[in-house]
Amino acid sequence: MSARLRLTLSYAGFLLVAGIALMALVFYILRFVPDGNLDNGGPFMPNRSDLLAVLWPRTWQVLLVLLAIGFGGGWFLAGRMLRPLEQINGVARRVAAGSLDHRVHLRGPHDEFRELAETFDSMLDRLQGSFEEQRRFAANAAHELRTPYAIERSMLDVALADPAAQDLGRLLSRLDETNRRGIEVVEALLALATIDAGHPIEHAPIDVAETVGDVIRELRPLADEAGVTISSVLGEGDIDGSSTLVRQVAANLILNGIRHNTTSDGWVTVRTETVADGGVELTVSNSGPVVAPAVLGTLTEPFIRGAGRVGSRSAGPGTGPVGSGLGLALVARVVDVHDAVLDITARSAGGLDVTVRFPGPGSATSRR
Repeated sequence: MSARLRLTLSYAGFLLVAGIALMALVFYILRFVPDGNLDNGGPFMPNRSDLLAVLWPRTWQVLLVLLAIGFGGGWFLAGRMLRPLEQINGVARRVAAGSLDHRVHLRGPHDEFRELAETFDSMLDRLQGSFEEQRRFAANAAHELRTPYAIERSMLDVALADPAAQDLGRLLSRLDETNRRGIEVVEALLALATIDAGHPIEHAPIDVAETVGDVIRELRPLADEAGVTISSVLGEGDIDGSSTLVRQVAANLILNGIRHNTTSDGWVTVRTETVADGGVELTVSNSGPVVAPAVLGTLTEPFIRGAGRVGSRSAGPGTGPVGSGLGLALVARVVDVHDAVLDITARSAGGLDVTVRFPGPGSATSRR
């Protein structure tokens, strides 16, 4: 039984019950009318029996009319009331068929139906954005995973075609660099997938200065190779969080600073400090090319680099190895699960100032 029919039966039933109640009241009042002979020589005066004889047939006729009105009017009113739901259902069917471009855009008074339609439209907006982001991410991931292996195959094909003409050391170095890039992409994708899977983050006390200092020592040889100077001012600061993920944040920010320097005298400065509210700030500043404001807002999207799309490499004698384009995207997700705040500012002379403010101990909560 459809909702419209149930509403129609409800309207008709209510109207019929109201009519029966009214008739019952009339019959109850008639009990007070005398049933004897009321003829006193004047005009004719009907008694109770006379009134009942006339009223009974009319009662059934009135109830039948009320029932017909209840069905007809109820069917019309139910259709009118359910029309917004039919509109929402029509959009839901088209969305279920695979089209996420449709919206309800319900007009009329701001009632429960309109609130439902607006909530439904808002949900579709988020779903469409999420699906489009996932499609872009999958396409870019496929491209990034295919590129290093295609480069390796090309180099090996050339080497196999003319082994004697190859500089073995240079070939191995290029293969090693390309292989490391593929590994970085896979590791970054796995880290993002782990975070997005909703696994709870286990929080433990972390000495941010000590963690960042370890990362700097590990990356200093890479910076020296790229001609980039790393300096640090590491003030004490403790937070609650995942040591592995905080380490990845520091490593990705410092690696970005190394990779996007464009001269042999490039620099990266790393600072940690405890701020007034008890939180801890990690700031990584670096020299490099000027970042346009339009590009700045896209840096935390997967596979985007400061110079534009992935696959680009800044020209210059101090240029480090090209990255995966997932560094700041991973940083943004780690910041999110730690209830921290990420601030990225373009330096007027070129390069970036990236600050992550972690909440103080006891402030962060495990999130999915």
